[in-house]
Amino acid sequence: MSLITRCQVCATAFRVHRTQLAARGGKVRCGKCGTVFDGISGLVDEAAQRVHLEPSPQLGLFDPSRRPRPAGQGGPALPLDGPLPDFLVEEASSPHLTLAWALLVLVTAATLVAQVGYRYRAEIGVLVPAARGTLDAACRLAGCRVPLPRRPELMSIDSSDLQADPRSESLIVLNALLRNRAPFPQEYPSLELTLTDDGDKPVLRRVLAPADYLDKARAALATQGIAPGVELALRVNLDTGPARATGYRLYLFYPQ
Repeated sequence: MSLITRCQVCATAFRVHRTQLAARGGKVRCGKCGTVFDGISGLVDEAAQRVHLEPSPQLGLFDPSRRPRPAGQGGPALPLDGPLPDFLVEEASSPHLTLAWALLVLVTAATLVAQVGYRYRAEIGVLVPAARGTLDAACRLAGCRVPLPRRPELMSIDSSDLQADPRSESLIVLNALLRNRAPFPQEYPSLELTLTDDGDKPVLRRVLAPADYLDKARAALATQGIAPGVELALRVNLDTGPARATGYRLYLFYPQ
């Protein structure tokens, strides 16, 4: 069944088929003035008014047996061999838009890689030695450094004891054995020593940084950390002042 639609610019009426209207959501091009208009909203009632019909604006597109006629010779000029009308051509992506999207994807990917590299730079520097130079150079530009890993779950206190120093009641001696159980070097941890009374309540708490428990030789090489699988025996003399304790707790941690 054919329908009649009227151009909303030049008021020319054309007979069209439902399939022609459905081909592009109802959009058609007027064969007389070239305007693309909504053929559905331009539908007219043939029975309600006498309509002078021009040839369908899409005959040359949907009926290959019809040859186009030059404009000005009794009908619309719709070349079959030329480019399709705008309403049948998919809009091409702008090359500038495509380039912008490509750059955005690259920037996003580079940002993600940089964030992962910064977060795990210590582990990458140890597990991939060849990347250490690149990481150091990047950190110099970013104002950071590539530290040794800090994995407290792979660092343990294998043994410890607390003894009184016979020279004074306020002096005690802490002996402990640290072990790096990781397959890579780690930073020296900090130690928290808590002295407790008979009720296991804390009476004195002391935090020992690596500089507080390392001897001079090890302190000079502290930036190299504890080698993998190495045990470190430490001995620290402490003055507890007037505090008197009967027990203690010792923990290791990495400060934030």
